[in-house]
Amino acid sequence: MTRTEILDGLRQSPKVDVCVLGGGINGLSVFRELALQGVRVLLVEKHDYCSGASAALSRMVHGGLRYLENGEFTLVKESLVERDRLLRNAPHLVSPLATTVPVFDIFSGLANGIVRFLGLSRRPSRRGAIAIKAGLSIYDLLTRKRALMPRHRFRGRRATLAKWPALNPKIRSSATYYDAWVSHPERIGMELLQDGLSASTEAAALNYAELRRNEAGTYIIADDVEGVSVEIEPSLIVNATGGWIDITNGALLPPDHRSAPLMGGTKGSHLIVDNAHLRDALGDHMIYYENEDGRICILFPYFGKVLVGSTDIRVDDPGTVRCEEEERDYILQSLAFVLPGIEIGPEEIVYQFSGVRPLPASSDSFTGRIPRDHFCTTIESAGTPVLCMIGGKWTTFRSFGELAADTALERLGLSRRVSTADRAIGGGRRFPADRESWIAALAARCGLPPPHVAELFSRYGTEAEALAAFIGQGSDAVIPGAGLTMRELLFLIRNEAVEHLDDLLLRRTTLAISGTLSLAILDAALELLTKEKGWSEARRLSERNRCLALLRDRHGVDEKALAARMPPPLPKAVAAG
Repeated sequence: MTRTEILDGLRQSPKVDVCVLGGGINGLSVFRELALQGVRVLLVEKHDYCSGASAALSRMVHGGLRYLENGEFTLVKESLVERDRLLRNAPHLVSPLATTVPVFDIFSGLANGIVRFLGLSRRPSRRGAIAIKAGLSIYDLLTRKRALMPRHRFRGRRATLAKWPALNPKIRSSATYYDAWVSHPERIGMELLQDGLSASTEAAALNYAELRRNEAGTYIIADDVEGVSVEIEPSLIVNATGGWIDITNGALLPPDHRSAPLMGGTKGSHLIVDNAHLRDALGDHMIYYENEDGRICILFPYFGKVLVGSTDIRVDDPGTVRCEEEERDYILQSLAFVLPGIEIGPEEIVYQFSGVRPLPASSDSFTGRIPRDHFCTTIESAGTPVLCMIGGKWTTFRSFGELAADTALERLGLSRRVSTADRAIGGGRRFPADRESWIAALAARCGLPPPHVAELFSRYGTEAEALAAFIGQGSDAVIPGAGLTMRELLFLIRNEAVEHLDDLLLRRTTLAISGTLSLAILDAALELLTKEKGWSEARRLSERNRCLALLRDRHGVDEKALAARMPPPLPKAVAAG
């Protein structure tokens, strides 16, 4: 349904079983779960889908090795199960990642780890070989039945420096194990949304809309795009707004029904670095290391650049987070510790991002001690009860969505009909064993060059079939330096609820985060969007300014930097076409 059709449908039939607030990964997960059960569910996102914390993760899909030190064995076990499910259910976007831990001591961290395990607060300290060995052995034990990836192994100092000569020569050894990474988490979010919408005609979703409670105690959907309001009558509200849960409850619940703070999020910031020496020093591994203060940091290859992070800082207002200068300094200092011979210039930081981890409220003085697990709690109000999704990490979005959906179903007196445990996501459906043959066959059907189809497949999995068919139906043009074409962008605009230019450049594609985006690419995408939406010149300029301000203020990329990114010359054959 179009946006107008959704709003008209709510006017005619305002009763909905569940209204899910928040279009992040957890909100999208519970939306998909409920849609698959045939529930009349409406998802409402105040901004764009996956535009908050769900766009700011470290891109890791992991069990949480360091959570073992906090005694969170159940969480680690669940996370590893969900990691392996994602490797099976979303193989187009989630892949194994060899991870190497540099080890600088043998015994350090043992006493501190025991104290932390017992629940007594102490500052983190560097883990030695014995502590790391113990953690990785538990990791292997928890995954032994599935055995999707190799067991961990240790290398001595000489073998480690032979493979990674740029590492700090003070290391004693290294340990390598396997986790996974997600290339484009926002893409997973969109596929969850589309899976839910295609599963049931009773499911609908709106971005850039807000649920409000008026003085009469009824609920209104205020649509920012159409500029209209529609009254709805939900039987249950699911608050999946993450770091905004308490703020959302404050706006929705009567004063006498508001609870004590449920959330206590922390900020994590990351940098995308374009440095060839750094990229080459990593090979194809992620380096998972401890800074001198014991804080865990990571760096791994990402779209030809290197992702480095992260920080862990308490925040009060999730709407204002950005990577501050002192955080950049901290991240670069940690990088200089583990790879002392590599210098990073400020111009080599091509993108930065920051998000709020949706952690439960905690008085712990050290952020690393705050539990990473998830649970649901229901606030009974005078009107509609509000089920709050507290905590959670990106890797466990499916199981958390399942938990929230089952709680909602029980409340509604309904039973689960479909399990998502082994259900493929989006482009992971009908995933071919022989990718090359699949790509060649699709290229032949659509009249596209096989390399072009291979690029589409790398981004969309088997959903590339719809894109290739659309692209093949009209004349197309390559966007220089972007690695994609105008008709690919047009398909996304028409099919993926793109309402603003930054939706397209920051979330539907990886143009911004990969450091690929230039001013020329931005303007080409803007012209296409303006034409498709029928925007006025004033709206076109407003969108350009909005996107440039967002890139500058939140991601450290100003207009001058974008203008300096010149696209590479096109091959003559392509340019002539």
